[in-house]
Amino acid sequence: MRFKRSQRIQELILEEVSKMVQRGLKDPRIGFTTVTKVEVTDNLKRAKIFISVMGSEKEKAETLDGLNSAKGYIRNTMGKNLYLRYLPELEFRRDDNADHVEKISRILNELHSESGGQPL
Repeated sequence: MRFKRSQRIQELILEEVSKMVQRGLKDPRIGFTTVTKVEVTDNLKRAKIFISVMGSEKEKAETLDGLNSAKGYIRNTMGKNLYLRYLPELEFRRDDNADHVEKISRILNELHSESGGQPL
């Protein structure tokens, strides 16, 4: 099976940004963050980076602000580590999928405990 170039670059960007978030960024606003997914356009001009943040809404917003202010540093470091002709413009977005999964699990556990442990 052949992969599109944009899919391979998505994986490279995911790996590089994850490393930088874990080790390279010194911004105190950036909390416990996980890079969950990267979407790169087919022409490799834009990359949406989805992040999951543990904490309150305020901490999530501050983390997103910190990452947006570090875009230039992240892009510059990626340029040194990845040998690409063009580096995509980065756009950070929150991935609320983990919060959604937790909410559904909590509701299912409540329903399960209300039914006395009987399968629904």
